[in-house]
Amino acid sequence: MTTTFFATCARGLEPILARELTDLSANAVEPGRGGVAFCGDRILLYRANLWLRTAIRVLQPILEVEVGSPDELYQSVRELDWSQHMTPDHTLAVDCNVRDSHITHSKFAALRTKDAICDQFVERFGRRPSVDVNEPMIGLNLHIYRDHAVLSFDSSGESLHKRGYRPIQTKAPLNEALAAALILLGGWDGATTFLDPMCGSGTLPIEACWLAIRRPPGLTRKRFGFQGWMDFDIELWTTLRDEARRGIAKRLQAPIIGSDSRGDVVAASIDNARAAGVGHLVRFLRRDVRSAQPPDGPPGTIICNPPYGERIGEEKELRPLYRSMGEVFRERFRGWRLFMFSGSPQLERELGMAPHERTPLFNGKLRCQLLRFDL
Repeated sequence: MTTTFFATCARGLEPILARELTDLSANAVEPGRGGVAFCGDRILLYRANLWLRTAIRVLQPILEVEVGSPDELYQSVRELDWSQHMTPDHTLAVDCNVRDSHITHSKFAALRTKDAICDQFVERFGRRPSVDVNEPMIGLNLHIYRDHAVLSFDSSGESLHKRGYRPIQTKAPLNEALAAALILLGGWDGATTFLDPMCGSGTLPIEACWLAIRRPPGLTRKRFGFQGWMDFDIELWTTLRDEARRGIAKRLQAPIIGSDSRGDVVAASIDNARAAGVGHLVRFLRRDVRSAQPPDGPPGTIICNPPYGERIGEEKELRPLYRSMGEVFRERFRGWRLFMFSGSPQLERELGMAPHERTPLFNGKLRCQLLRFDL
């Protein structure tokens, strides 16, 4: 049976997420704001959660309605037959986002949605589902924008960007889904050397390695939201996961290298790579970016996320670093492709070279750009 779904993502990543869904053989792929609509069956739903690198969660809309008040929302939700989707023994949670609407409080909207479901169960069965905000069997996502409400089942549960290999967060970590997007936008396919000379917690090299060996990002997750659904097919899920495992390559075609100036950061990167199952494949070095040298072999791709001075005063301190980076990349890495994720046009000018391409993106709420340089 074909169903309509919506995969959410960070702003700016819609085209790359749409490409991922097309590669998974999704139908009616349509990028929107903050995500991509698509159609498919249960197999595709499971594969989307297992394989999508740039998505945050995959939703299955069940109600789309105009609501001007909490009472209208309550009534619309209660009109659905919830016994088709859950029982009183299921646990429940409602996550809500409200913007530019007559309903102004997201928590109250979530409460009214939950009340409508529970009141229906009490009326029909004399019992009601319990609420579990941490790990519900049925997670619901409610989005209200300009009085247009969309209520969806959340098939993912915890955000898909949480891969599970990075328990210790370094300062200003790069979101895993965004890191994967930078690599996909860079067009790197594993055939040439990958280098991140400012690797932080190792997210970019690890995501690059998973991409190169065709390892799905959801393979080691303990739980997805759809596993609590009444129609969860454990045999199908096990088959898809085993199929994915068999397709993982054991070797890299070209080296993947990460380096950083701080020893503790490099140690954390090594630990994270081991947790990700690729500690034997990715090399991490303690080395300042000013000392960066291209490894032996043909030119490859550099993708990096240097600091860009989000706080007052930091930008001025970073200018010498950017000048040095520009010199190092221009003089030592001729023939390489450089992709730099930048949130500061002022610091970008210190590089002393003009990008060949700019892709507007966001890091949280901060406007950024992915800059491409052909060195």
